[in-house]
Amino acid sequence: MAVKTYLFDCDNTLVLSEELAFEGCADLLNEICAAKGVSPPPSFTGGKLITEFVGQNFRGMLASLQQRYGFPLAADEADGYVVREEDVVIARLRSGLAPCVGVETQLKRLQQAPERPTLAVVSSSALRRLRASLETVGFDRFFAADQVYSAATSLPTPTSKPDPAVYLHALEQLGAQAASSVAVEDSRSGTLSAVRAGIPVIGYVGPYPADRQDSMAAVLREAGARVVIRHWDEFPQAVAEIEAA
Repeated sequence: MAVKTYLFDCDNTLVLSEELAFEGCADLLNEICAAKGVSPPPSFTGGKLITEFVGQNFRGMLASLQQRYGFPLAADEADGYVVREEDVVIARLRSGLAPCVGVETQLKRLQQAPERPTLAVVSSSALRRLRASLETVGFDRFFAADQVYSAATSLPTPTSKPDPAVYLHALEQLGAQAASSVAVEDSRSGTLSAVRAGIPVIGYVGPYPADRQDSMAAVLREAGARVVIRHWDEFPQAVAEIEAA
Protein backbone atom coordinates (compact mmCIF):
# COMPACT_ATOMS: atom_id res chain seq x y z
CA MET A 1 0.00 0.00 0.00
CA ALA A 2 1.33 3.44 -0.93
CA VAL A 3 2.33 5.65 1.98
CA LYS A 4 0.10 8.72 2.15
CA THR A 5 1.09 10.12 5.55
CA TYR A 6 4.59 10.56 6.98
CA LEU A 7 4.86 11.02 10.74
CA PHE A 8 8.26 12.19 11.94
CA ASP A 9 9.61 12.19 15.45
CA CYS A 10 11.52 15.43 15.99
CA ASP A 11 14.41 15.07 18.45
CA ASN A 12 17.39 13.31 16.83
CA THR A 13 15.19 12.36 13.89
CA LEU A 14 14.66 15.74 12.21
CA VAL A 15 17.02 17.81 14.37
CA LEU A 16 20.11 17.05 16.46
CA SER A 17 18.55 18.19 19.70
CA GLU A 18 18.86 15.41 22.26
CA GLU A 19 22.35 16.27 23.51
CA LEU A 20 21.52 19.97 23.82
CA ALA A 21 18.19 19.25 25.50
CA PHE A 22 19.45 16.71 28.01
CA GLU A 23 22.38 18.91 28.98
CA GLY A 24 19.85 21.66 29.61
CA CYS A 25 17.65 19.62 31.92
CA ALA A 26 20.36 17.72 33.86
CA ASP A 27 21.04 20.59 36.26
CA LEU A 28 17.32 21.06 36.89
CA LEU A 29 16.80 17.37 37.68
CA ASN A 30 19.74 17.48 40.09
CA GLU A 31 18.18 20.54 41.73
CA ILE A 32 14.85 18.74 42.12
CA CYS A 33 16.47 15.64 43.62
CA ALA A 34 18.42 17.79 46.07
CA ALA A 35 15.28 19.68 47.09
CA LYS A 36 13.51 16.38 47.71
CA GLY A 37 16.36 15.02 49.83
CA VAL A 38 17.41 12.24 47.48
CA SER A 39 20.52 10.60 48.94
CA PRO A 40 22.99 9.86 47.59
CA PRO A 41 22.40 12.54 44.95
CA PRO A 42 22.18 11.07 41.42
CA SER A 43 24.44 13.74 39.82
CA PHE A 44 22.81 13.53 36.41
CA THR A 45 24.66 14.64 33.29
CA GLY A 46 23.34 15.08 29.79
CA GLY A 47 25.03 11.84 28.73
CA LYS A 48 23.48 9.85 31.56
CA LEU A 49 20.03 11.19 30.75
CA ILE A 50 20.34 10.35 27.05
CA THR A 51 21.24 6.76 27.90
CA GLU A 52 18.35 6.34 30.29
CA PHE A 53 15.54 8.58 29.05
CA VAL A 54 15.92 9.04 25.29
CA GLY A 55 12.48 9.35 23.71
CA GLN A 56 10.76 10.53 26.90
CA ASN A 57 9.72 14.08 27.69
CA PHE A 58 10.58 15.95 30.88
CA ARG A 59 7.25 15.18 32.53
CA GLY A 60 7.86 11.49 31.89
CA MET A 61 11.33 11.78 33.42
CA LEU A 62 9.88 13.44 36.52
CA ALA A 63 7.38 10.60 36.91
CA SER A 64 10.15 8.01 36.58
CA LEU A 65 12.29 9.75 39.19
CA GLN A 66 9.37 10.07 41.60
CA GLN A 67 8.81 6.34 41.33
CA ARG A 68 12.49 5.49 41.64
CA TYR A 69 13.30 7.70 44.61
CA GLY A 70 9.89 7.78 46.26
CA PHE A 71 9.44 11.53 46.59
CA PRO A 72 6.14 13.42 46.15
CA LEU A 73 5.64 16.15 43.55
CA ALA A 74 2.41 18.14 43.51
CA ALA A 75 0.81 18.76 40.11
CA ASP A 76 1.40 22.52 40.22
CA GLU A 77 4.99 21.96 41.32
CA ALA A 78 5.59 19.59 38.40
CA ASP A 79 3.99 22.10 36.01
CA GLY A 80 6.38 24.79 37.23
CA TYR A 81 9.41 22.58 36.66
CA VAL A 82 8.16 21.65 33.18
CA VAL A 83 7.95 25.33 32.20
CA ARG A 84 11.43 26.00 33.59
CA GLU A 85 12.85 23.06 31.64
CA GLU A 86 11.21 24.26 28.42
CA ASP A 87 12.74 27.73 28.85
CA VAL A 88 16.24 26.36 29.45
CA VAL A 89 16.10 23.87 26.59
CA ILE A 90 14.59 26.29 24.06
CA ALA A 91 17.36 28.80 24.75
CA ARG A 92 19.96 26.11 24.06
CA LEU A 93 18.20 24.94 20.90
CA ARG A 94 17.94 28.42 19.45
CA SER A 95 21.67 28.94 19.92
CA GLY A 96 23.06 25.64 18.65
CA LEU A 97 20.52 23.45 16.87
CA ALA A 98 21.30 21.75 13.54
CA PRO A 99 19.24 19.45 11.31
CA CYS A 100 19.99 15.75 11.06
CA VAL A 101 22.29 15.14 8.11
CA GLY A 102 20.41 14.50 4.89
CA VAL A 103 16.86 14.93 6.17
CA GLU A 104 16.20 18.25 4.44
CA THR A 105 16.73 16.65 1.03
CA GLN A 106 14.12 14.01 1.83
CA LEU A 107 11.60 16.53 3.15
CA LYS A 108 11.99 18.60 -0.02
CA ARG A 109 11.51 15.48 -2.14
CA LEU A 110 8.30 14.57 -0.31
CA GLN A 111 6.99 18.13 -0.43
CA GLN A 112 7.53 18.25 -4.19
CA ALA A 113 6.17 14.76 -4.93
CA PRO A 114 3.21 14.73 -7.37
CA GLU A 115 1.06 12.77 -4.89
CA ARG A 116 1.69 15.42 -2.18
CA PRO A 117 1.71 13.16 0.90
CA THR A 118 0.85 14.60 4.30
CA LEU A 119 3.85 15.46 6.49
CA ALA A 120 3.47 15.79 10.26
CA VAL A 121 5.60 15.84 13.40
CA VAL A 122 4.65 13.54 16.30
CA SER A 123 6.77 13.98 19.40
CA SER A 124 6.84 13.62 23.17
CA SER A 125 8.36 17.10 23.49
CA ALA A 126 6.31 20.18 24.37
CA LEU A 127 4.73 22.06 21.47
CA ARG A 128 6.60 25.26 22.28
CA ARG A 129 9.90 23.40 22.07
CA LEU A 130 8.92 21.65 18.83
CA ARG A 131 8.02 24.90 17.13
CA ALA A 132 11.26 26.50 18.30
CA SER A 133 13.23 23.56 16.90
CA LEU A 134 11.48 23.60 13.53
CA GLU A 135 11.76 27.38 13.20
CA THR A 136 15.45 27.42 14.14
CA VAL A 137 16.44 25.06 11.31
CA GLY A 138 13.82 26.37 8.85
CA PHE A 139 11.75 23.19 8.84
CA ASP A 140 8.53 25.01 9.68
CA ARG A 141 8.14 25.41 5.90
CA PHE A 142 7.60 21.64 5.64
CA PHE A 143 5.10 21.21 8.49
CA ALA A 144 1.87 23.16 8.92
CA ALA A 145 1.45 24.54 12.43
CA ASP A 146 -1.63 22.40 13.03
CA GLN A 147 0.22 19.25 11.93
CA VAL A 148 2.76 19.27 14.75
CA TYR A 149 1.62 17.07 17.63
CA SER A 150 2.98 16.86 21.16
CA ALA A 151 2.30 14.15 23.74
CA ALA A 152 3.06 16.77 26.39
CA THR A 153 0.83 19.53 25.02
CA SER A 154 -1.64 18.38 22.34
CA LEU A 155 -3.59 15.85 24.38
CA PRO A 156 -6.28 16.40 27.03
CA THR A 157 -4.08 14.49 29.49
CA PRO A 158 -0.31 15.00 29.03
CA THR A 159 1.62 11.80 28.44
CA SER A 160 4.83 10.57 26.83
CA LYS A 161 5.86 7.90 24.39
CA PRO A 162 5.71 4.83 24.52
CA ASP A 163 2.04 5.60 25.16
CA PRO A 164 0.47 5.46 21.66
CA ALA A 165 -1.98 8.27 22.48
CA VAL A 166 -0.12 10.99 20.57
CA TYR A 167 0.07 8.87 17.40
CA LEU A 168 -3.60 7.93 17.66
CA HIS A 169 -4.43 11.61 18.13
CA ALA A 170 -2.36 12.58 15.07
CA LEU A 171 -4.08 9.97 12.91
CA GLU A 172 -7.50 11.19 14.03
CA GLN A 173 -6.70 14.85 13.46
CA LEU A 174 -5.18 14.19 10.05
CA GLY A 175 -7.95 11.83 8.96
CA ALA A 176 -5.22 9.30 8.18
CA GLN A 177 -5.14 5.53 8.33
CA ALA A 178 -2.38 3.71 10.20
CA ALA A 179 -1.93 1.21 7.36
CA SER A 180 -1.14 3.95 4.81
CA SER A 181 1.13 5.87 7.18
CA VAL A 182 4.74 5.47 8.23
CA ALA A 183 6.50 6.78 11.32
CA VAL A 184 10.21 7.54 11.64
CA GLU A 185 11.67 7.06 15.12
CA ASP A 186 15.12 6.98 16.72
CA SER A 187 14.19 5.56 20.14
CA ARG A 188 12.68 2.42 21.63
CA SER A 189 9.91 4.37 23.35
CA GLY A 190 8.99 6.19 20.16
CA THR A 191 9.02 3.01 18.11
CA LEU A 192 6.78 1.27 20.64
CA SER A 193 4.40 4.24 20.60
CA ALA A 194 3.91 4.09 16.84
CA VAL A 195 3.77 0.29 16.70
CA ARG A 196 1.10 0.24 19.41
CA ALA A 197 -0.91 2.66 17.26
CA GLY A 198 -0.64 0.20 14.36
CA ILE A 199 1.74 2.34 12.30
CA PRO A 200 4.69 0.83 10.38
CA VAL A 201 7.97 2.26 11.66
CA ILE A 202 11.28 3.13 10.03
CA GLY A 203 13.98 3.21 12.70
CA TYR A 204 16.73 5.81 12.38
CA VAL A 205 20.07 5.41 14.18
CA GLY A 206 22.15 8.03 12.37
CA PRO A 207 22.69 10.37 15.35
CA TYR A 208 24.03 7.60 17.61
CA PRO A 209 27.81 7.09 17.89
CA ALA A 210 29.12 4.64 15.31
CA ASP A 211 29.89 2.02 17.95
CA ARG A 212 26.27 2.08 19.19
CA GLN A 213 24.41 2.04 15.88
CA ASP A 214 24.27 -1.74 15.51
CA SER A 215 23.00 -2.27 19.05
CA MET A 216 20.41 0.51 18.70
CA ALA A 217 19.27 -0.91 15.37
CA ALA A 218 18.65 -4.21 17.17
CA VAL A 219 16.73 -2.39 19.92
CA LEU A 220 14.50 -0.65 17.38
CA ARG A 221 13.85 -3.86 15.45
CA GLU A 222 12.97 -5.65 18.68
CA ALA A 223 10.53 -2.82 19.45
CA GLY A 224 8.86 -3.40 16.09
CA ALA A 225 10.62 -1.24 13.48
CA ARG A 226 10.13 -2.77 10.02
CA VAL A 227 13.31 -1.24 8.59
CA VAL A 228 16.26 0.59 10.17
CA ILE A 229 18.32 3.23 8.36
CA ARG A 230 21.62 4.83 9.28
CA HIS A 231 21.45 7.77 6.89
CA TRP A 232 18.56 9.64 5.34
CA ASP A 233 19.82 8.66 1.88
CA GLU A 234 18.40 5.21 2.68
CA PHE A 235 14.93 6.58 3.39
CA PRO A 236 13.33 6.15 -0.08
CA GLN A 237 14.35 2.49 -0.22
CA ALA A 238 13.04 1.93 3.32
CA VAL A 239 9.67 3.39 2.32
CA ALA A 240 9.63 1.20 -0.79
CA GLU A 241 10.21 -1.89 1.38
CA ILE A 242 7.29 -0.99 3.62
CA GLU A 243 5.01 -0.28 0.65
CA ALA A 244 5.93 -3.64 -0.90
CA ALA A 245 5.29 -5.64 2.28
